[in-house]
Amino acid sequence: MANSKYEYVKSFEIEDEIVPPNIIVVRVDGRDFRRFSQVHEFEKPNDKKALELMNTCAVAVLEQFPDIIFSYGYSDEYSFVLKKGTKFYQRRASKILSLLVSFFTSIYVTKWKELFPQKDLRYAPSFKSRITCCATLEVLQAYLAWRQNECHLNNQYDTCLWHLINSGKSVKEAEEMLKGSQKQDRNELLYQSFNINYKKDIQAIFRQGTCVLKAEVEDIVKFKDDGYPVKRPRKKVITVHSENIASRRFWNDQLCLLKELGQFTEDLNKPKTEYLKSFQYESRLIPSTWVVIRIDGCHFHRFSEVNEFEKPNDAQALNLMNSCAVGILEEFKDIVFSYGVSDEYSFVLKKESQLYERHASNIVSSVVSIFSSMYTVKWKEFFPDKELKQPPYFDGRAVCYPSSEILRDYLSWRQVDCHINNQYNTCFWMLVKSGKSKSDAQNDLKGTQAQDKNKLLDRLSNVTDYYNTLPLMFRQGSSVYWEKEEKKMVNNEEGSVGKIRKIVVVKYCNIIDPSFWEEHPEILNEKINCCRVHTLHCSNSYTL
Repeated sequence: MANSKYEYVKSFEIEDEIVPPNIIVVRVDGRDFRRFSQVHEFEKPNDKKALELMNTCAVAVLEQFPDIIFSYGYSDEYSFVLKKGTKFYQRRASKILSLLVSFFTSIYVTKWKELFPQKDLRYAPSFKSRITCCATLEVLQAYLAWRQNECHLNNQYDTCLWHLINSGKSVKEAEEMLKGSQKQDRNELLYQSFNINYKKDIQAIFRQGTCVLKAEVEDIVKFKDDGYPVKRPRKKVITVHSENIASRRFWNDQLCLLKELGQFTEDLNKPKTEYLKSFQYESRLIPSTWVVIRIDGCHFHRFSEVNEFEKPNDAQALNLMNSCAVGILEEFKDIVFSYGVSDEYSFVLKKESQLYERHASNIVSSVVSIFSSMYTVKWKEFFPDKELKQPPYFDGRAVCYPSSEILRDYLSWRQVDCHINNQYNTCFWMLVKSGKSKSDAQNDLKGTQAQDKNKLLDRLSNVTDYYNTLPLMFRQGSSVYWEKEEKKMVNNEEGSVGKIRKIVVVKYCNIIDPSFWEEHPEILNEKINCCRVHTLHCSNSYTL
């Protein structure tokens, strides 16, 4: 593939490798799950089916990614621990946290009906994620003790709160009664007022949370002639509950954990407060810079084959991506523009944005999670006759650009790539459909330039200038942004009047040409002084 003059923008990407021997922990948390649980009428204080759905997602994550060997979760959160020597995605933090939250989200949506067959998913659920680096096994032990202690405190409080509410107290009255209470106070309240022994009567899944981990088991692979079984060791994902996951007894009994992480040398019954600040630290993006959140489909070559997408372009698949992008702009008003092609999308956050206090992990993971959730939820709208055969998931990153000129060069780089890749893929699949093998088609295209490819397409299609007859969406990608629309309203006294509103539109434009930005100065909110280079081509807009 030819390089473009815009590729210098890659130098703004920052390497975020987590240096060994740090142990990587990825924590996934529900976004506004209080509202989600209310809308979907979860039982209070605990909905067992909702927790089982979370556990199902955690099991799927461990089965999908071999380097994740342990996880712990309660309520709407899960923490995933990677093996100490992992090379997973070159230990790049943004890649790891984004693809895990994306996969977790897609599984949550796809498994919803299994756990809630009588409930419709009323809106797309989403999660955020962050990475905690544990320098030693002792730090990991302290992290796990902290999360399980939070599980106990939160569940004990919620159990008291909802029993008080169910007994007739208002929410405000119940909160006032529990204000300043300690663990022992709450235990006594439950026993004396409701005859509940917290440790004996409350299920372990609520009190202790859930561990999902890999255990070594022996499976029978075949039988010898004499009937004797031949066994082979393999790793199996199991679900367990423990009173203290930070204890030596629990941890050191798990052979897989000992092998991949090591053993705990002492018991830890409560969190070490000196570590808590490091567990809660999050890095911020550079202030007063344009932020681009770029997401890419993970293993989408296989995903497109399994789900039988048309080659080289599937219009419905691209429209599904565009619909998700529209949803992202509607969810995050600070995102002013996005550009997408194939299985990728770039979202531009305005310079002055304080979204999530500019915490990179929250921004990236939230965008990726919502996109994944919408993709899964909306699948049937665009493929009514196709079942989703495997969950989609994406990775993401955030990159800061100091000026609107460099930002536009970044977007130009993506559109140049769109053209180069689409022209190549159009040639490749036309050759394959003409009877060539994939390897022969690759050899035929090796070293060819754009002009050579255009001639090849004209010859194979018997159509002059065939490439330029393809839909603009294929050749130029999709631009998604806010646009003002005037809606006429009838007033009997004054006649018709106009009302201005902003809507998200999807257009297929030449965003390399300065004229696009001159015609839409409100997108970047900056005056652009530049010369027109060539004519702007832009399709009719539509709203989703």
